[in-house]
Amino acid sequence: MLGTVGMVVAGWFAARATRGAAAATAEANRAAAVASAAPAQRSADLAVLEATVKRVDEENGSLRGRMSRLESVLRAFSWTTDRWSRQMYQAGIEPEPPHPLVEEYNRTGV
Repeated sequence: MLGTVGMVVAGWFAARATRGAAAATAEANRAAAVASAAPAQRSADLAVLEATVKRVDEENGSLRGRMSRLESVLRAFSWTTDRWSRQMYQAGIEPEPPHPLVEEYNRTGV
């Protein structure tokens, strides 16, 4: 009878130890999976970031070109209207006052 109780108690301890070992193994496997997936995830994140930076750089380059062209056209238009205004003054014709935005541009350059 004592031998049977001893076997049951030993079995219970063995089962308990096995369950603990299985939990520890599962946790170790999960940690290993996370550790091995981290570089791949970081590489994917880096690839997305690089693609985004490249796209934004291209868009900024395009916008800078358009802005430069617009500034050139505005400058040429300003010179042309200034020349016409001087011609009108020389001919004794009083031109109409400029639009407030034009007045602000002439005053500030912005």
